Amino acid sequence: MASIFRDRLLAGKTAFVTGGGSGIGQRMAERFAEHGAKVMLVGRKQEKLDAAASAIQSSGGTAATASLDVRDYPAVEAALQKTKDQFGEIDILVCGAAGNFPAPVLGMSANGFKAVIDIDLLGTFNTCRAAYAHLRKPGAAIISISASHASMPIANQSHVCAAKAGVDLLTRTLAIEWGPAGIRANCITPGPTDDTEGMRRLAPTPEIRRRVEDAVPLRRFGTKDELADLALFLCSDAAAYITGAVYVCDGGQSLVRSSLSTAEIR
Repeated sequence: MASIFRDRLLAGKTAFVTGGGSGIGQRMAERFAEHGAKVMLVGRKQEKLDAAASAIQSSGGTAATASLDVRDYPAVEAALQKTKDQFGEIDILVCGAAGNFPAPVLGMSANGFKAVIDIDLLGTFNTCRAAYAHLRKPGAAIISISASHASMPIANQSHVCAAKAGVDLLTRTLAIEWGPAGIRANCITPGPTDDTEGMRRLAPTPEIRRRVEDAVPLRRFGTKDELADLALFLCSDAAAYITGAVYVCDGGQSLVRSSLSTAEIR
């Protein structure tokens, strides 16, 4: 699906995208590149990053890669400096690195819980904190990828619920503290999104997919393009006075209480 935007809204800007080697993060990076931004794709698997960067480059965009774990603060710092050295000043930060696995509290180890907290929440903090010196100027934008788990408890997802609630409040706190420096910080909360690893795991059969769709008022999955267009808006001058917001893009799923639990779709 083509972008609803026609102008090159991000010409001359640079974006640093964690989780940029696949899924929603990759599509956001592609959309930024389509609109003129130079993008640094960040993730743990170099082969995925290389494939994503190649796709952007073959379409006429500019992309580079940095393989790292967002739990490693010095590695994040080094990748940000690499981005500045290669592309110039950084204008856009997307915190999209995340981890997940379905498990009840009594079936989860302390290390398992900590791993998701560290990737989702600590990783977002690390990326934002390390990027502050680069973003400290009017027009800079941070987007953190949240989840409905932040406000809606879901069985077998205690780790994600805790992590994403933290991401939401961290992002809104950054909007207060860093607003005077010109930095805007917002969250995007995706709903069930087609062609993502998460939905392949949580809705692996046509029957389960139909049940998930039935729990969404719009009766369909969202698309990565729709999320990418929302991210593009939030990074553009059209959103210049928006900060501290949590944008829910879930077809209305969070407005109703679904009877379909993670336990049922495992």
